Amino acid sequence: STPCNLGYGPGDNGRFLLLAALIAAYLSAGASVFSALESPSEAAAQLRWNRTLHNFSRIFNISLPELRAFLRSYEAAMAAGIRVDALRPRWDFPGAFYFVGTVVSTIGFGMTTPATVAGKVFLIVYGLFGCAGTILFFNLFLERIISLLAFIMKACHERQLRRSGLLPPNFQRGSAISGVGSLVGWKPSVYHVMLILGIFAITLSCCASAMYTAVEGWNYIDSLYYCFVTFSTIGFGDLVSNQNAVYQNQGLYRFGNFIFILMGVCCIYSLFNVISIVIKQVLNWVLKKFECRCCPKCHKSSARLGRRNAITPGARLRRHNISVETDGQYDSDTEGRRLSGEMISMRELTASNKVSLAILQKQLSETANGYPRNVCINTRQNGFSAGVGALAIMNNRLAETSDSR
Repeated sequence: STPCNLGYGPGDNGRFLLLAALIAAYLSAGASVFSALESPSEAAAQLRWNRTLHNFSRIFNISLPELRAFLRSYEAAMAAGIRVDALRPRWDFPGAFYFVGTVVSTIGFGMTTPATVAGKVFLIVYGLFGCAGTILFFNLFLERIISLLAFIMKACHERQLRRSGLLPPNFQRGSAISGVGSLVGWKPSVYHVMLILGIFAITLSCCASAMYTAVEGWNYIDSLYYCFVTFSTIGFGDLVSNQNAVYQNQGLYRFGNFIFILMGVCCIYSLFNVISIVIKQVLNWVLKKFECRCCPKCHKSSARLGRRNAITPGARLRRHNISVETDGQYDSDTEGRRLSGEMISMRELTASNKVSLAILQKQLSETANGYPRNVCINTRQNGFSAGVGALAIMNNRLAETSDSR
């Protein structure tokens, strides 16, 4: 058959277009909500400011143009990091280290920015490689945290089977009897992984917020808001930690602040990627509902998409027969659907690694079942084993990552 759309099938294109439409609708809904919530407050603040400005001009006999010129000079000073209250130096080594950390993590609070031409040019080059390296670090962290969670969940499932008598006491993973029963078909649910990561993220944010409330003097809601804005790398900059000149137990606080931000960013990044898998499955379900029946070609494509839909209503009730995996490969869709009632489709897990999310799903299953990854020799020699994120996206896309190199 002739490849369609550079290797992307109608189902992939339909999912992409549907996601784009949903994001546009999501942005419109968010804009409407924030406009309704924040617009009255903005109008009231503008009114109070104009009243204060006119009163100040009248009391001290200063013309409004002169007063506005002075305020513009103050705004320029604020952009350079100058504040009325005494703050820590922005460009000593600790301040500069804090700044480069916000650059490479893409947080970008904005409270410190380079003012010189040389600094701006260096930031462009520095951020190019720093952001790329940090994203790679986040991807590798994601790979390892998913593997760890899958290993722990696999061990817990084995213990539960032993207690229920479905596994012999001397069972060892990888033994001949490992292909018998429900263990071979078991894999961790993406929803369980999402729940664990969500609980960990909430716990981490609550602990960090308690520290910021005690040290920075913020209320607890503002501290939680700051944690989400920072950990998700949104980085508005309206609240920024570790900016005062002196803190009690300053060294300990700076270390705790660094650890909380590092762990929070990694955890939220992993959580976002797992949630994206769920969103992808919901898109599959929506496309299944709106499948085209007027064209045989479209109907055939939609049928293939429906088979790999992991959350079709009633699908859990039909998934009882578990096939035994012999060599890690499947001869057909029927053999490939080694399902156990979980929410992840095996067809998705063994799909082409052109999409990093499919590789993430595959790793959930392989790590849980103790199967080694099937990586070609040439790819392993090039250092690009099957992974997630950037490695999976680039695999077989560039000369250095192709199988023929």
